[in-house]
Amino acid sequence: QVQLVESGGGLVQAGDSLRLSCAASGRTFNNYHMSWFRQAPGKEREFVAAIFWSGSTTYYTDSVKGRFTISRDIARNTVYLQMNSLKPEDTAVYYCAASPAGSLRVMSSRWYDYWGQGTQVTVSS
Repeated sequence: QVQLVESGGGLVQAGDSLRLSCAASGRTFNNYHMSWFRQAPGKEREFVAAIFWSGSTTYYTDSVKGRFTISRDIARNTVYLQMNSLKPEDTAVYYCAASPAGSLRVMSSRWYDYWGQGTQVTVSS
């Protein structure tokens, strides 16, 4: 059974940093994009960042470029999201997800087969 398990969320002040982790298991992800999405109360789920498991190509939404970094450790089957210079508008539940689709569709949540349970990130002003 495929599992994606997030950890690392918490309550921080604006300007602080957090690193989220996503432990992946249950299959190989050689042909998958691994991504982070987030969802704030009352809003739609939003794409944050993606990385191709085998090739390490990365994608970011404009609002996090220069602040967030997605990476993966193949040996540990883990995806990370390093979040620096956090802002109150980053407050959301952050979800790890995996998609077999090509890079054209990485920003759309409907193309993802597997999802984690989410981890809460709260940034106070």
